[in-house]
Amino acid sequence: MPKAVTHSGSKAAPQSVGCGEGPLWSGIGARWRQLSGDFFRSGFSFEWHDFEARQDFDWSRSFHPDSVEICLNLNGTGEVKLDRSAATFGPMQAGFYRQASTPLTATRFAGTSHQFITVELREDFLARHLAGLEGDLHPLIRAAIQARNRESGVGLTEPMNARQRELVESLRQPPVLASAQTLWFQAKALELMGELFFAPASDGELFCHRQQRVARDRVDAVLAILRRNLTLTPPLETIAREVGCSPFYLSRTFSKQTGQTIPQYVRQLRLELAAELLKTGRYNVTEVALEVGYNSLSHFSQAFHQTFGCCPGLYPMATPTQRAAGS
Repeated sequence: MPKAVTHSGSKAAPQSVGCGEGPLWSGIGARWRQLSGDFFRSGFSFEWHDFEARQDFDWSRSFHPDSVEICLNLNGTGEVKLDRSAATFGPMQAGFYRQASTPLTATRFAGTSHQFITVELREDFLARHLAGLEGDLHPLIRAAIQARNRESGVGLTEPMNARQRELVESLRQPPVLASAQTLWFQAKALELMGELFFAPASDGELFCHRQQRVARDRVDAVLAILRRNLTLTPPLETIAREVGCSPFYLSRTFSKQTGQTIPQYVRQLRLELAAELLKTGRYNVTEVALEVGYNSLSHFSQAFHQTFGCCPGLYPMATPTQRAAGS
C-alpha cells in the first residue's frame, strides 16, 4: 500500500501531454501512483490517490479531455460539478463523470484523508467496446461513444457493493503475474463499465428503474438521518454529503419522492412525535414543544393547530378516539 503523504493544499504544476490535453497529476510524489494502463496508448489507466487535504483541493486538474472517468472512493469526500449538476463521492461510493468540451469543476474537501482509485477511459476505447449497445447505456456514456454531443456531464454515485469493494482491494494487489497485469486490468475496466454504465445484469433492471431505486434509497437514508435527532436537523449540505449527492439534486429528489421539502417533512415528523407524547399524558405542552425542537411555545401551538385542528393543550381529548373513550 502506498504511504500516505500529507498534502498542504498547494497545487502542483500541471503538465500537458499532447495538444489540448488537460493537466495531469504530476509532481505529487507518493500521493499518486499509476496502477496499470496508459491513457494515451491503451485507452485506459488505473490510478491510486492517497493524501491528506488541509485545504480544499482542485481535483479537476487530473481530468483528461475526451474521457470518462470512474471514481472508486474509499475515504474522504469529493465533488464533481457542471453547472447545477453534481456528483458527490462519499466514503465507499462509486460513480463516473465525462470531461468533454465544457470544463468540469471538482473539489476534494479539506480536513480529511482521501483515498480513491480512478479509472480513466478514453472515448475511442469506450466506443470500441460498447458500440452496438447504446440502447441500455447511461445517456452520458451514449453521448461519449457516439461523439455527437460534446457536453461534459456527471453521472449518479451509489454505494459500492461487496463485489466492488473486493475489486478495489485486488486492484491494489493484482493476483496475477506482472506480465499478465495489463490484460487483467483491462478486463477489470470492462467489468466496471458493465456494472456502472448499464442496468445491473443480475435482475434486468432498466436504467430508468435503477435511477428511481437509487433515488428511493437516498430518500430512505435522508429519513433515517432526520429521525436520528429531530431537535437538531443537520444542514442540507451535510445531509447531501452523507448520502452522496449534491444539495440541489437531493432537494429535488426528496420533493419528488415525498411531495414535501425536507423542512416540511421535518416539521411533520416533529408534530407527529409531539402528538404521540401528548397522548401519553406524561408531558405538558411546554415540555413537548422543547422535546420536539421548538423553542417558541407560540410557534409550536400555531404549527400544531394547523396540522391537527386544535391547540396542543386540548389535543388528547380532541381526537375522535379520546372523545369516544370519554363518553
